[in-house]
Amino acid sequence: GRWEVEELKENTVPGDRGLVLKSVAKHHAISAMLTKAFIFDNKPLIVQYEVNFQEGIDCGGAYIKLLSSSDDLNLEYFFDKTPYTIMFGPDKCGEDYKLHFIFRHKNPKTGEYDEKHAKRPDVDLKKFYLDKKTHLYTLVLKPDDTFEMLIDQSVVSRGSLLEDMVPPVNPPKEIEDPSEKKPEDWDERPKISDPNAVKPDDWDEDEPSKIEDPDAVKPEGWLDDEPQYVPDPNAKKPKDWDEEMDGEWEAPQIPNPKCETAPGCGHWVRPMKNNPKYKGKWKAPMIDNPNYQGIWSPRKIPNPDYFEDLHPFEMTTVSAIGLELWSMTSDIYFDNFIICSEKEVADRWAADGWGLKKLVASANEPGMFSQLVTAAEDHPWLWVLYILTLALPVGLGVLFCWPAKKTDEDIDFKKTDISKPITKGELKQEREELDDDEIELEEEKENEDTVED
Repeated sequence: GRWEVEELKENTVPGDRGLVLKSVAKHHAISAMLTKAFIFDNKPLIVQYEVNFQEGIDCGGAYIKLLSSSDDLNLEYFFDKTPYTIMFGPDKCGEDYKLHFIFRHKNPKTGEYDEKHAKRPDVDLKKFYLDKKTHLYTLVLKPDDTFEMLIDQSVVSRGSLLEDMVPPVNPPKEIEDPSEKKPEDWDERPKISDPNAVKPDDWDEDEPSKIEDPDAVKPEGWLDDEPQYVPDPNAKKPKDWDEEMDGEWEAPQIPNPKCETAPGCGHWVRPMKNNPKYKGKWKAPMIDNPNYQGIWSPRKIPNPDYFEDLHPFEMTTVSAIGLELWSMTSDIYFDNFIICSEKEVADRWAADGWGLKKLVASANEPGMFSQLVTAAEDHPWLWVLYILTLALPVGLGVLFCWPAKKTDEDIDFKKTDISKPITKGELKQEREELDDDEIELEEEKENEDTVED
């Protein structure tokens, strides 16, 4: 496999370059010694680096390996069998999207190493592999035997080295006795056929489950003499048809157009219905098994291989870092590897590297309109949604703001409210009528006073 040091293809940060895997379907390996070996004692381990799948990813990984310290470690011969302590990072093949965290645990009794895999994150990882953006991958291991995996500084998985690894670090205290075998007369059947049951004399096993419906009547207009399919009258024999080689040419069959308006064509057959006499093969009813002994299992014995490692964080010392990958996609970009113990250092390192790439990518993001158009190109049905979304407020605006049609009642009502100009004669007449009313009221009042006296 071939490696290069190049700038990003998109959202380039001027002067910034990364390590790029260039080959397809090749084994790649590249590594470097740490300036100082990491010893798992009382400080956390933080591993962080950037990945950009510039061409997407079909099948391949972008994980790193922290190589175990040993006297014979030679990076000139780094390959897939080189012992490592931790493997961490993204991996994908087909529709299987993974974020690995694997550590090799040394069995304190046998001295052999076993791989322990962290459980899968519960989040959907797909977008991180396909959006062609630079993402930041972080693994944090703590001396209290807990771990966290982060993408873009957000936790996607956390757990315990003692409880959330597969297989578990510590084996079970007890195991099933391998020398025990189930007795031949052990009965695990909770139910059995009733041995005293007898098939009824009137049980007929020969009756079919379906019979012709004797009450069915052929629909009127059924075309008995018309086939359901006929040769296509518009079909023509191909010019290159060779009857000696291809046989006699026949026009392809199409549905008979005469059958489209008829209830059916061809030979009419009575429909089938359930046979009321059908009972099927007789079986004796099931009863509780009087000899039922339960599900057999061998007895438990102490596990001869049992051990208890209370602090699996104390792993094999790490002295080198490496990428050992096989990929069907090229141009996988790596940058800004860091191994440290202080979160502040890792965060500052991220801000100076991945943070700048994120700012550049955000500045180059297309506007909302361009994103909507791009999405509709991939999913044409979105155009319908866009049109409906725009039409809804317009329709509501027309519905509530358009002038209502005036009815005759409204017109008659408004006509009575129309003010008319009053002439001087009409005004004088109204005043005289008011004066007459006042005189009448005074006379009525005087009459009332006289009566009271």
